[in-house]
Amino acid sequence: MRIRALLAVFATALSGLAVVPDPASAAEPTPLAVSWEGPLSTRGRYIVDATGNRFKLRSGNWHGASGTWTGSGDDEDPANNYASETSHRVPLGLDRVPMSKLIADFRALGVNSIRLPFSNAMINDTRPVTDAGVAANPQLRGLTPLQVYDKVVEALTADGLAVILNNHTTTTRWCCGVDGNERWNSSQSTQKWLDDWVFMARRYRANNRVVGADLRNEVRRDTWDNPNWGWGDDHDWAAAAQRAGDRILAEANPDLLIMIEGINWMGIPVDGLWHDRPLLKPVSTLSQTLVRSHKLVYAAHFYGYTGPQHTGADGLGETHDPRYRDLSRSDLFAVMRDTATYVATTPDRHFTAPVWISEFGVGKSATDKDKAWFANMVDFLIDTDVEFAYWPMVGFQENDQGNTWGLVRYAADGGLRSVHDTDDWRGAHWRRLIAAAGHTGQVTPVRTWSMLQAIRDDANQSARMRAQGDWDSGAHKLSCPDDQRLIGISQKGQGGLCTDAGVADLWASGPATVVTSENVTTDWASGFTKYQCPAGRFMIGYSLRGDRVSAVLCAPGRVPLAGAGRTLWDDRGDSRPPSGEGGDYASGYHKAQCASDEYAAGIAFSYSAGRYGTPDALYCRKL
Repeated sequence: MRIRALLAVFATALSGLAVVPDPASAAEPTPLAVSWEGPLSTRGRYIVDATGNRFKLRSGNWHGASGTWTGSGDDEDPANNYASETSHRVPLGLDRVPMSKLIADFRALGVNSIRLPFSNAMINDTRPVTDAGVAANPQLRGLTPLQVYDKVVEALTADGLAVILNNHTTTTRWCCGVDGNERWNSSQSTQKWLDDWVFMARRYRANNRVVGADLRNEVRRDTWDNPNWGWGDDHDWAAAAQRAGDRILAEANPDLLIMIEGINWMGIPVDGLWHDRPLLKPVSTLSQTLVRSHKLVYAAHFYGYTGPQHTGADGLGETHDPRYRDLSRSDLFAVMRDTATYVATTPDRHFTAPVWISEFGVGKSATDKDKAWFANMVDFLIDTDVEFAYWPMVGFQENDQGNTWGLVRYAADGGLRSVHDTDDWRGAHWRRLIAAAGHTGQVTPVRTWSMLQAIRDDANQSARMRAQGDWDSGAHKLSCPDDQRLIGISQKGQGGLCTDAGVADLWASGPATVVTSENVTTDWASGFTKYQCPAGRFMIGYSLRGDRVSAVLCAPGRVPLAGAGRTLWDDRGDSRPPSGEGGDYASGYHKAQCASDEYAAGIAFSYSAGRYGTPDALYCRKL
């Protein structure tokens, strides 16, 4: 009975993990010139458009297609207006105002992008949407939910807004409780989830204003099991996100940004038992390296009623855990920085990337604590200059009662209430957030660093080598993205560091060479066996069997490669630049790392009685 009671408490508490009251309201439409060109990519901590200008995601969430709703405000859950599978299954507001009005109201709010949730079930749902769900948009009658989603994407992008596809849930329902939607492979296989992403990414490939794939919403614990970051099992979110990002970029759409949210919840939310909201903390030691560079964005969510160790549920289990709204301004800033935005604000590391706060929000009828939290949240977003997406854009309102979270809220007759109304306290904060310039204009290219880890699987991130096939069958392979070169190795742990520092796109035309025998020009590691790249070639990767060297992978350079060489040893300790550039790409293991103006040219290891050793030394040469 005690176990059953504990699980009941846990399930009830988790049901409040991210249940944000459904929204409502808009503003006067004003035309906004389209001043950006897709596709988008990243430069260090910033997102840039096709011309190299910063494109800061000032986004809103337009939900509904991933769930079900009735819009009456007094259904099974009055807080979010959601009902059963037979409800409308389309983005909110299409029953009340024309789509053109909705989008004009979005533009009047100042957003430049829309996070557009979908469920996996929506993709194959062949039932027509209800006429009531699209009452103000009769051109959508008789369409399936996916066809309505298509029309929404088309209209948003035609008006100049960027669209980020968001896999919100597996089944068509409201997020986020203990409901079979906790992980990407809850209620479905990982393979199905991957295939669905390839389908969706291909579907909009011709539209370069569909700019991103937000892989999964709020990955969290179910009744029995936690997700994890890097454990190598079926619940490994880092590995699943890696596979999804690589498949999307390699098979479906090489231009999309890949948004990876941190882990939203782990543990049982009961006093005395471990529980935590890790978000992006694990990224500091295990970051993603996608098959295409400059396409990775990390994401996290913050709401005042949740907390660093608080699910957001009321009255159960977490009596000693503060919510974000309970924290002082300085403590709030510190925890958001340490769990999320450090990824963007720490330069020159393998994990450095843009951070998108892809959900935050508050209701108009908020408590004083929530009002103070929201003001501090806006200050934090302005101070850190990170990307953001308000939840949600659209809601319902009848005499401004019930749900007041939406920035635009529509009555049954199409009447509009907006965050810009004089009686909405959020308006001043929203306007200063939208007006905050941050970094604008051209973003200077910066050197990038990428980590490789092949402890449990390949880290074969070269698109050319993937196309070539299995270049060392049976071994774990590590290779850098095609525009980077290998610059660091680890003695064990099968880790590597890649960079484009000094010379980007160093790989000239021509195939890479797999070196499995000594090819030395000088005895740079006396007494050790050495695999060295031929003249004019540089290392882009290596392979191992267990922890032991199998081969090195060398590509032809497009500039002369004949600089002076030196040997760095990692057999007894670290040999890395004192600046710490690149960061700790193989935590807990000895590493050897060339300087940023060098390239790796070979690996040395012991050899005894037919047994190859671990990587003991790295040969570095000047560019």
